[in-house]
Amino acid sequence: MSHAPLTLAIQLGQALSNRRQRLATAESCTGGWIAKLITDVPGSSTWFERGFVTYSNTAKQEMLGVRDTTLATHGAVSATTVEEMALGALAHSYADLAVAVSGIAGPDGGSPDKPVGLVWLGWAFKDEWVHCHHRIFTGDREAVRQQAAIAALQGLLDRMDG
Repeated sequence: MSHAPLTLAIQLGQALSNRRQRLATAESCTGGWIAKLITDVPGSSTWFERGFVTYSNTAKQEMLGVRDTTLATHGAVSATTVEEMALGALAHSYADLAVAVSGIAGPDGGSPDKPVGLVWLGWAFKDEWVHCHHRIFTGDREAVRQQAAIAALQGLLDRMDG
């Protein structure tokens, strides 16, 4: 992996520290990769509050409060699910911001409506806003997961600046 993800994590840490804010992560397909990138930064304990790895639907429900009707209606890889994951990460932590990721990293599990490489990302700022969007990443399982982790960090920086 290049140094670009670490650079993003350092920039994110500086931005959060300057604002005296803390972050929580809610990860599915990235399996904790975002939290790993964040905790690679010395001193991240001052701005990284906690991470949730909610790979199963049951974990999404139990740890983040994702509604069973959301999962039944929209599936785990959807805007509604990542929105509820991000809001759940805020509700179950002391963080000011949260990022949530759910996707299909492959090599199988895709469908015409939800192809391999589809990742939904959600960002939330406590009591103010939630933004969700999807990306379709290319490459093998590791490449999709890495690109998703990088997009999650970049998305946080973009939303903090905007």
